Amino acid sequence: MNQALQEMIGLLDLEQIDENSFRGQSRDIGTPQIFGGQVLGQALAAAHHTVSGRSVHSMHAYFLRPGAVDEPVVYQVDRARDGATFSSRRVVAVQRGVQIFNMAASFQVPETGIEHQAPMPEVTPPDALQDLQELARERGAAVPARVTRFLAHRRPFIVKPVVSAHFLATTSMEPVKRVWMKAVERLPDDELLHLVLFAYISDYELIGTAMLPHGLHTGREGVQMASLDHAIWFHRPLRVDEWLLFDLDSPTAVGARGLSRGHVFTQDGRLVASLAQEGLIRQRSERA
Repeated sequence: MNQALQEMIGLLDLEQIDENSFRGQSRDIGTPQIFGGQVLGQALAAAHHTVSGRSVHSMHAYFLRPGAVDEPVVYQVDRARDGATFSSRRVVAVQRGVQIFNMAASFQVPETGIEHQAPMPEVTPPDALQDLQELARERGAAVPARVTRFLAHRRPFIVKPVVSAHFLATTSMEPVKRVWMKAVERLPDDELLHLVLFAYISDYELIGTAMLPHGLHTGREGVQMASLDHAIWFHRPLRVDEWLLFDLDSPTAVGARGLSRGHVFTQDGRLVASLAQEGLIRQRSERA
């Protein structure tokens, strides 16, 4: 298996400390603190390990403090409720004795019922697009050092923007972004593995969508950004080793916060998940 993908799977394979406590290791992916997707995936894994016969249908999380990349994170699970068809869990992530993150998640026994969904937008298929590494190579010295450091790490996922200009955009653009993503190779048929890896990659592109109207991007010097809260609704079964289209938009930014939303589709048009995130966006030069 691809080494970067194997390392990520190992990162999301938690050590059980006791009945309701789990420990996850951290990984430096070129960001100054723990990547938010890592904590999302590990917290979901911890909660899932306390539930049997039910699948997660929603999770709502808050990022409280930056996490250190060189230390493990302990996840404490509160078994809030087990009903006839739904289970609720609360998870607190602790590092160096303080909370860095908390999450509520709900799990459901599989059921059948009414169904409908929004249609997938018409976009260029992934095989006709370039991934981030190819776009970065084309732009050469124009790529900021912090982005080069991030992309230099082995990537377990292929990321292909539908509009290449969205990569490191420096002019005002409509706050709409569409991105294809999938794992670099085939993964085992393990529902939990695909769910926690999806939670990990769900944090990749959301905040950047809120920056598009302002000619900013995540690699620009002087820009401070961080995830504040994050929500995922899981609608249908998904696999992260098959192409997923992240259809993202940002309806507003105000008070140094940007709100982004997303719908995630399979290549054949099934709506498998919805996302929402509010992120901190500051230009340090404005905060003298």
